[in-house]
Amino acid sequence: MQNDNLKNYLHLHFIVFVWGFTAVLGKLISIGALPLVWFRMVIALLIMGVYAVIVKAPFRLSGKVFARLVIAGLIIALHWFTFYHAIKISNISITLSCLSTGAFFAALLEPLLYGRKLILYEVVFGLFIIVGLLFISGIISLQNGALLFKSEISYAWGILTALTSAFLSTVFAIINGKFAKEYNATAVSFYELLGGIFFFSLYLLWDGQFTPAFFALSNADWLWLFLLGSICTAYAQIAAVKVMKTITPYTMMLTINLEPIYGIILALIVFSESEKMNTAFYIGAGIILTTVIINGVLKNRTTAAN
Repeated sequence: MQNDNLKNYLHLHFIVFVWGFTAVLGKLISIGALPLVWFRMVIALLIMGVYAVIVKAPFRLSGKVFARLVIAGLIIALHWFTFYHAIKISNISITLSCLSTGAFFAALLEPLLYGRKLILYEVVFGLFIIVGLLFISGIISLQNGALLFKSEISYAWGILTALTSAFLSTVFAIINGKFAKEYNATAVSFYELLGGIFFFSLYLLWDGQFTPAFFALSNADWLWLFLLGSICTAYAQIAAVKVMKTITPYTMMLTINLEPIYGIILALIVFSESEKMNTAFYIGAGIILTTVIINGVLKNRTTAAN
């Protein structure tokens, strides 16, 4: 039993590592963020569909639930689009650091959606995250041990796009949490991918982008897209659901918080020059990641006490 728990825990770390690698793949793929996400969803849908047939996943849902899943699919598709667009207009390190603010957005959204009271320490942590973002953006920097304030923002659009991605990810997680408890996870993921493909296909048709050139990708792009859609999306999603059955929610949440760290380390290895940042950036990223982890620890203690 102990060996099984260790295997599941190591498996979880591998899944989070795979998720961290999606940022690297996003930068390696040369096409724009919109077609990148479209191809990712199509490849993942096909693989997940084959898996669902093999395991005989129940696909039958009410029309109302189906419609909600399709809308949730649009939200996750927009999250992926803003995520990869942020990488392409800034870099991986900035995008992943800003994506860590999802815990702060959850602290603001959950009281509004579920009616629970606002927790004081979450507000304080939110202020720490804002300070971390000020360091990352370059508004606050260090020079000779002294804090300096600048009026201009480095990578402004990249930061705003990444924060939008973090917000959309939080909204999706809150919505998807209810679906995962009530319905088969494979079916839920399948219909959400279908919804994302549907809305993005409508836009691509309207914009006239579905041309032979749209599908004329390089061999390298096809390879990276296949890895992104298969290993990093279909496999990771299915494996994560299985791991969640034996791993505690706290361990799951705390381990997922390592995704930006894994991603930034991988980015530094693969793209050493473009991903090197100044000292202020790493201070800001450290503040955000530390705050997110402490928040997870406190939440676990609160849950255990209740």
